[in-house]
Amino acid sequence: MSTPIIFSIDDDPQVLRAIGRDLKSKFRPEYRILSTSSVDEALNSLVELKNKGETVALFISDQKMPEMQGVEFLEKAKVIYPDAKRVLLTAYSDTDAAIKAINDVQLDYYLLKPWDPPEERLYPVLTDLLEDWHANVKWTLRVSGCWYINFHPDLMPSRIIFPEICFLISGWIFRIPKLLQS
Repeated sequence: MSTPIIFSIDDDPQVLRAIGRDLKSKFRPEYRILSTSSVDEALNSLVELKNKGETVALFISDQKMPEMQGVEFLEKAKVIYPDAKRVLLTAYSDTDAAIKAINDVQLDYYLLKPWDPPEERLYPVLTDLLEDWHANVKWTLRVSGCWYINFHPDLMPSRIIFPEICFLISGWIFRIPKLLQS
């Protein structure tokens, strides 16, 4: 599996730099940090990432953006990456947006700006969400004949046999004549 992505979007360049800086300082060793200020660019990037087999673990979206509200962006992102965690970022308490986000996109967290200090208000929340994402992520194997099997490693049957399995790890395709797990 390629390095999971944390994807942030905010139309304010100063906020985008700040969230990018904080994300990179804490999560860069384990995650790719991607960000943009444009909703259109974000949605196009997500489709490209999905087509390349990349995985997004977490979205952080500003609520008030000129092209589209953050809740609407997260709805669209959820279609492409349904397992990714979703955080809505806002400068003020918008109860209606929070309720809509919770109901429509199963929002995982509502984060108020500013999040300083990040060690207290940002990192603990995101760390918990990412740990939860890792615990529930589904690994996908591509079985010859274009069958796809999604499974959680802990929920695998004790014995599995396939005539041939192809799987992708960091861009390399591996073929195994039989997979036998006891």
